[in-house]
Amino acid sequence: MSTFRNPFAAAAAALVLSACGPQAQQPSEPAPTETETPSQPTETTGSATPRELDPLFAQAAQEFNVPAELLKAVSYTETRWQMVRGTEEFPGQQPAFGLMALRGADLEQGAALAGVSADAVRTDAAANIRAGAALLSQFATEASVERGDLGAWASVVARLSGISNADAQAEHVHKGVYAVINEGAVALNTDGSVAATLEPVQVEAKFARPQVRAMAAGPNYAASIWRPSPSSNYGARASGSTGDPSMIIIHTCEGAYSSCWSWLTNSASGVSAHYVVNESGSEVSQLVNEANRAFHIGATYDCSLNSSKECWLNGTQSNHFTIGIEHGGFASGTFTAGLIETSAKLSCDIARDNAILKDSYHIVAHGKLQPATRTDPGPNWPWASYLSKINGYCGTPTSSDIIIDSNTANNDATKARFELTGAWTAGSSAGYYGSGYYFANTEAVSAPATFWFYLPTAQTRTVDAWWVEGTNRASAAAFISFNAAGTNLGTATVNQQANGGKWVQLGTYSFTAGWNKVQLSRWTTAGSVVIADAVRVR
Repeated sequence: MSTFRNPFAAAAAALVLSACGPQAQQPSEPAPTETETPSQPTETTGSATPRELDPLFAQAAQEFNVPAELLKAVSYTETRWQMVRGTEEFPGQQPAFGLMALRGADLEQGAALAGVSADAVRTDAAANIRAGAALLSQFATEASVERGDLGAWASVVARLSGISNADAQAEHVHKGVYAVINEGAVALNTDGSVAATLEPVQVEAKFARPQVRAMAAGPNYAASIWRPSPSSNYGARASGSTGDPSMIIIHTCEGAYSSCWSWLTNSASGVSAHYVVNESGSEVSQLVNEANRAFHIGATYDCSLNSSKECWLNGTQSNHFTIGIEHGGFASGTFTAGLIETSAKLSCDIARDNAILKDSYHIVAHGKLQPATRTDPGPNWPWASYLSKINGYCGTPTSSDIIIDSNTANNDATKARFELTGAWTAGSSAGYYGSGYYFANTEAVSAPATFWFYLPTAQTRTVDAWWVEGTNRASAAAFISFNAAGTNLGTATVNQQANGGKWVQLGTYSFTAGWNKVQLSRWTTAGSVVIADAVRVR
């Protein structure tokens, strides 16, 4: 059986799958130009998270007379058994919610059939599964499906997918849902206990197979399948240097792979991307030639959102100079190792062919450049390892630099980790490194942010720090460096009201073998905040 491990974000790190109710809102950060200090974080609320999903699937299957195998396979194909909180990725596409990725009218109808509220379907695992099962049951009744024949449910699966393209429907049914039924799957909690299982069942879907024809390779990437978007879904790049591809934008489909490329090749959608990578990384579709402008990001460029890089492009519609890669899955979910590997190979190829710099300023998140309406690819995209893989595939010499980001997902756990003590709050004002940062009140308390880094041997290294500047920041923030034995090597005091959005040198120190650290202290005059964003050791 295939194994899917799903390490959720820190707020739910103990469990693979979350069925919690809506989380309490975290306090907002003061704007960089304001002077008030932040309130303290609040804890999340909601119902307990179930550690076992099998009983929920079994109960819903029995209640609505739907095969449990089918219910599980649909859920796995759509969300990898993750309780997703969908956002809009494409205009006209309703956000998907829960283990069953229910959307729009289907979500409302499923809720009514299951006798629960739409809000419960969006936030509660049991309600979501029941609504999905009720909807499948209703569709089966309308199609006069022989319920004891698992293969006969294929048309119902196709209808629930919402896919209109016949080939994409067939791909979803045969290579998605019924492939999962035939191969089986298991999801584990992070402690190794089983959250959900699907034992393999050999069954043939009674549904038309994808049209048999030679699948041409994409014009720019030989390892892709060419599925061209119609000319109404893309255009010409701007003339001159503003039309030269200089950035790669990372997206999530906010849905499954087949529905994603189907929507982006539908003239009714009016949108496109250059590439789509499937959830396992086993397939890539190319939809638009890299020489053309795909319609994948709805924002003009603002360099203040990208650490003040490439400001000469300010005011240019971002599609003119970017290449977009969509990925099957959700910004609220996690990603398989196969998807990350395949995407990194693709990004390497794009960057090499278009002379795009392979760093975090030129390979960037959709949500970073369009933060008002987009969050993808979300907090669980492993930026540090992703960029490292891209450089590795492109043959770029491995840097000896170690970057410790405040977002753990961006760190190579073998040599970098981040730790908070006491009350800190997540921040996202423009100018941060990686994906966000943390801030806290200054006060006479020993509750630092700690940037750990591992050295295999004793080495002399230079330490730099990155922060987001603002008038309410500490004018004397102290970064203290320690060796692996805990010896204080020196303190660098910096003014975080200035010099933000770039690396600032703190000092050069002789570190020892093992886990050394740099701590950002909060112990200074009260009335301001300190910013823990990133540290670089070089």
